[in-house]
Parts: sequence; C-alpha cells; structure tokens
Amino acid sequence: MATNATTASHCPSPMKATSNGVFQGDNPLDYALPLAILQICLVVAFTRILAFLLKPLRQPRVIAEIVGGILLGPSALGRNEKYLNAIFPSKSYTVLDTLANLGLLFFLFLVGLELDLKSIRRTGKKALSIAVAGISLPFILGIGTSFALRATISKGVDEAPFLVFMGVALSITAFPVLARILAELKLLTTDIGRMAMSAAAVNDVAAWILLALAIALSGTGRSPLVTLWVFLCGSGFVIFCALIVPHIFRWMAKRCPEGEPVNELYVCVTLVAVLAAGFVTDTIGIHALFGAFVIGVLIPKEGPFAGALVEKVEDLVSGLFLPLYFVSSGLKTNVATIKGAQSWGLLVLVIVTACFGKIAGTVSVTLMCKVPFTEALALGFLMNTKGLVELIVLNIGKDRKVLNDQTFAIMVLMAIFTTFITTPLVMAVYKPAKRKGKGDYKYKTIDRKDPNTQLRILSCFHSVINIPTMINLIEASRGTEKKDGLCVYAMHLMELSERSSAILMVHKARKNGLPFWNKGKQSDSDQVVVAFETFRQLSRVSIRPMTAISAMSNMHEDICASAERKRAAMIILPFHKHQRVDGTFETTRTEYHFVNKRVLEHAPCSVGILVDRGLGGTTHISASNVSSSITVLFFGGHDDREALAYGARMAEHPGISLTVIRFLPGPEVSGEIVNADINTSSNDSGGSADEQFLMEFKSKITKDNNSISYEDRLVRNHTETIEVIQELSRCNLFVVGRMPESQVVAKLNAKSDCPELGPLGNLLISPEFSTSASVLVVQQYIIAKNSSSTKVAEVPRGDVENA
Repeated sequence: MATNATTASHCPSPMKATSNGVFQGDNPLDYALPLAILQICLVVAFTRILAFLLKPLRQPRVIAEIVGGILLGPSALGRNEKYLNAIFPSKSYTVLDTLANLGLLFFLFLVGLELDLKSIRRTGKKALSIAVAGISLPFILGIGTSFALRATISKGVDEAPFLVFMGVALSITAFPVLARILAELKLLTTDIGRMAMSAAAVNDVAAWILLALAIALSGTGRSPLVTLWVFLCGSGFVIFCALIVPHIFRWMAKRCPEGEPVNELYVCVTLVAVLAAGFVTDTIGIHALFGAFVIGVLIPKEGPFAGALVEKVEDLVSGLFLPLYFVSSGLKTNVATIKGAQSWGLLVLVIVTACFGKIAGTVSVTLMCKVPFTEALALGFLMNTKGLVELIVLNIGKDRKVLNDQTFAIMVLMAIFTTFITTPLVMAVYKPAKRKGKGDYKYKTIDRKDPNTQLRILSCFHSVINIPTMINLIEASRGTEKKDGLCVYAMHLMELSERSSAILMVHKARKNGLPFWNKGKQSDSDQVVVAFETFRQLSRVSIRPMTAISAMSNMHEDICASAERKRAAMIILPFHKHQRVDGTFETTRTEYHFVNKRVLEHAPCSVGILVDRGLGGTTHISASNVSSSITVLFFGGHDDREALAYGARMAEHPGISLTVIRFLPGPEVSGEIVNADINTSSNDSGGSADEQFLMEFKSKITKDNNSISYEDRLVRNHTETIEVIQELSRCNLFVVGRMPESQVVAKLNAKSDCPELGPLGNLLISPEFSTSASVLVVQQYIIAKNSSSTKVAEVPRGDVENA
C-alpha cells in the first residue's frame, strides 16, 4: 500500500539505496537503507522501553507500540523540525510505509491463522448472541456519532463510506490483544475467557467483512457500478480460495508429521501464496491485507504445520517490521489538531459512545443468558478491547481520505483509552480466585482416616517427555476396586512469554477442562491426548486435562489455585532436571526450579516432586503387565507418614511389591540426640504419632499379603544408613519424605542446590549413589506452616484429619 503521510507541494527526490560512507562525504541519513535501519532500531528500542515501563500496569505491548508511534511523530518529538527532517524526512515515507505494510501483511496472515473457522461454527448460541450484540449496538451508535462529526469537523467527506468506517471502528474487538489480556489476568481457561474468545472470533470475522464493504464504498469519483464490481470480485476471490486453498494446505500438513521439522519448501510456498493473495486483493481494490488474512484463515489448524508457520514468521514480523507500522501511523497522528472545546467534546463523545455501545450491548445480552452480573460486566469490559486491527481500519480510512487529520487523531486516542482501561477495570470487578476458592475442603492429604474415599491428584507436566512416567505413576496409584477411585487432573504447564501466539493459547483454552474423548478428530494429531485417552480406556481412572498458561514468575499461583478448586489431595510436579544418557542430571529450565519451590511453600495440599529415571520405561504399561518394586524409606515425621500412606496405596495394585524400611537410631546416635538442644515435647509428639501410624499400617499387612514387606533397621551412623539404602537401589521407585524428623538424616549432609528434595532426595539423585530408580519426594500438607520456610510445623495428627 502506498501511503502519503504528509501532503507536500512538490514530490521529494527519490532516495538512493546505499551510501558511499561518511569518509567520502556522504550522509548516511540521505540514503534509504541506512535511514531505514536507523528508523527500525529507534522504533524497536523506544517501544520496548515503553512496554517495560507500562508492564507494572499490566498493559498489553500494543499500547506501548501505539503510544510510542505517536510520541515519535508530530504530536511530541516531531515538533522539533530538525529531528523530524533528519530521522523521518518526507522522502523516506515510501520506503518506511512499504516495509511497514509488508510486515503488516504477514501479521494479518498470522491473525488469520489464529482464527479457526471450525471453532467459530461450533460457537454456542450464548457466545454468538453476545458477539452480535457487541457488534450491532456500537455499529449503530458509531453511525449516529458520524452525523455529529460530519456536521462539525468532518464536513465534505463522502457519507456512505464515512458511516461504515465509523461503525466498524467502534464495533471492533481486537482478538490477539484480548487473548494476551486474558492470559495475563489468568482468565483464558475460565468460562468467561472462553466465552470472550469465542465472541471476539465471531466479531473479528464480521469486522473484516464490514471493512471490505467500507473499502468498496470508498472509491473516489467512480460510479456505483465500480463499487459493485469491487465487491463481487472480492467475494469471488474468497469463494475461489475457500474451494482450493484448504485442500492444498491439508495435503502439505499431512506430509509434516508431528515431531519432525516442516519442509522448507512448504513454508516458502505458503509465504509466496500470502504475497500473491495480497497482490490479487490489492488489484481488485480491497487492500492487500485481505488476501493475506484470507489465506491465514483457510490454512488447516490441525497438526504441527500451522504452529511451525507461526514460529518461523512471528518473531521477525512482530519484532522488527510491525513496530514500523505504528510509527507510520504515529506520523499521521497529530494530537495538536484536537484543539478547542468542540474538538475535545467530540473526543469525549466518541470515547463514551464506543465504551457504552460495547459494554451495554454485551452486558445486556449476557445477563439475558443468566450469567452473573460481575461476569457480564467483566465480559463487557473485555469485549471493549481495541488494538492493531482498529489502527488498520483507521489508517485505511485516512489513506482513502474518509477520515481527516482531526477525526483520525480522535479515533486513535479512543482506541488507546479503551484498551488501556480494560485490564484495571476487569481486575476491579472480577476476582475468580476469591469467588471460586474451596480452601475448606476435607481431604488435603493422602493419609486419612477413611482410605476408601476418592483420591484426587493434580499431576503437572512440562512436555510429552514427562507423560509415560506420569501415566505409570497414576496406574500404580489407582488402588483397589473397593475404593471410590482415583481422579487425576493432568495439567500442562505452559509459559506465557512475549512471543506466545494467540493460536497456541486459544487452542489450549478451547480444550481446557474437557474430557479427552470430547475432542473430535483433533485428538488423532495430539500425542498427549492419545496417550491419556488410551490409558483412560484401559483403566478406570478418571482423567481431566487442564492447562496453565502463565508467566514463570506466577505459574505456582495457577497450580495452587487449581489444586484448591479441584479439591486435590496431592500435587505431583516433575523435577526441573532430566536424566542424560550417562546417568547425570541436566537442568531443563531453571525457572521450573523456582516454580517447584513456590508450590511447596503455598500448596493447599500435599506435594510430591517426581525425579524421573524412566519409571516403567518410555511407554505406558498396561495393568496386567505392571511389575514394579517400590521402596519407602521411613525415618519419622509428617512427610514420612504421608510417603508411607502413598506407598501403601500403591501396594494395593496387584503388580506392585512394596518394601518399607524403618530406620531406628542406634545407641551412639541416641546419645547425640539426648545431648542436642531440641524441643523434647515436640519430638515425643512426633514419635508417638509415628508409632501409632506404623501400628495401624502393620495391622493391615499381616493377613495373606505377600506384596508388602516391613523391616526395622538399626543404624549407628550416616555411613550405615547409606549402605542400607544402597542395598535397595535395584527397586523401580523410592518414595521418601521431604523433611524426615530424625537425627540420622541430619547427619547425611548431602550437598545440593535442590533443597526442595530434602536430604534423602538429594542423596538418591547424587552422582555418588548408583541407582536407576525414580524418586518421589513427598511433603505432607499441614495447617500451620512457617512463612519463611517450607519445613513443616509440628501439628497434632487430628488437625490434619480435620483439614
């Protein structure tokens, strides 16, 4: 798209591409390439600094980019003529706008990729009615506002296109920006988040259709027949693409198997197709962006192909080229044109009309759907989100001379204001964590008075690598037929980074919390779904998928809140290191280390950290083929009792044998304990609880139970303790307490940078200890915790039972 950012009395002389350098007397800023490089660097650095400054306000990056573009233009820094003529001279606008629109072309392709037509067709009546109301009322109010603008500051513009442009500008909801805001507020996987995304997707498609109509109507000085031809040719192009494009790309997607790199030829063909479609729609007269958007929408979303395209295109486009579009828009925005009481009054009118139309339309229909008022109001604020798509509409209107400078500035400020207020308003009216909290539920530990009650586990995983061991652990935990069963919530932990695409977030949000058998054909292409679905059919375990899409700094909040909401008795987390071929451990990601530590501190139930050494191999073992040996090392204390309770449940599986070793301190260690400065009453309380617990445990294994063996071992020092543990190293799984309450353990002094595993866990994963057994480190939930440490407090057993 060729854009005239300013109107000059004469055409500026064309710029050569490259200079000969300053040493030969050339000024690099007089040449296209070095000037474009400087502009890109300046824009990217400036907008990133603004985004960092606005981050505490939890604003999406698009706000920083729009504001940055305005500040770099004539509204602020551009008031200095020397700066404007040196960095953004009028003769550079053609190159700047070409690069900006090329980046925008591919960004609109990505936006199209984020829209799944199948999910839009499956949109429920509730979301569809919300979307229709969220478009209709602001569109009507936008037309009404346009009459006020035409009578004052927009005199002489063509009526029909101006009415439609104003209606579209006020009725848009920015789909990608909304996905980012929902993810930041942890609402993406909630009911209100899914409803907002479904309604926004319908809104997005409707807005583009209306914009195509507006562009077709905005032809200058032509007969109505030309407008008709533009609209018919555009419709024909869309129909042709809908019939041909999906088949071609589905053929490509089938030749891109999961886990393998996508063929470079397919990526190249796709990008050329995007450019070709842009050329066709620009030739028709409905803007090159539409062609790119249509291709993106029609590409099949199943399989790795769409995700690979996003990965290859997104960073370059969003990081370098797209910010140029914001500065290109900023150069056309001059806030100084808004002067006088009338202009500022019109700005207030436009903002009030835009907010009222979106919020009132959405809230009224949402309330009719019997949604609570706070949720309806939050949904109204969310649907009021504007962003890049709004800016595109306004820029096209400006280029088509439908919007003049003053109207354009007013509409840009409206877009900034409505998006800026979304996050704080939603946070003020909607607090799902407080509303849904169930902190008073009964069973927060595996150790309980009635072992036949249902056990609920929240099992977390980072990637498909964690799946086989997790499923084998779940298989071992399912207990006997007489119990109420096992319910497992499998939570996929996903990082919300700056480059997280909405296609990924929406895909996960759509599936969050649904049973695996309710995923239609997409389950065939999802390894995780196939694995869990197979296991669900082979066992009687109820498994529900969940997704946590969060920044690493607060991912523990999602985990703990989900555990509380689902009334889990235990959270199982994967260790942040994975085993290499030589047996040593390598850090997967340091951030997961801090996530695990924070979950231990704030968990509303017991926690287990699983160190995976291939429990059961790399595939799921069917129930009839399970043959595992599990060892529980019991020293004493809350965590050890919880570990033994879990081990006892596993021992109910017919294919599992359990070995329990209780370590008793010898006379030498006992003497040290007597001389040590300890809380005697606390120790006696813990000791009596251990004895009572072991008595109950041993009473259950006396009657014809060959799968459980129990042994007391007397140890005189830490060396003997390690020797005893080494004797048991041939088992498949060690289950140990995180903080055993015994002087024997205190003497181990295992040096490690992983305090979350405790002394025994660190010993079992140390290079000096030779074993191929996986390790499950258990921390029991108790009511009173030391706020500065995850070490448990001594609380009577009854308090835990009543929790």
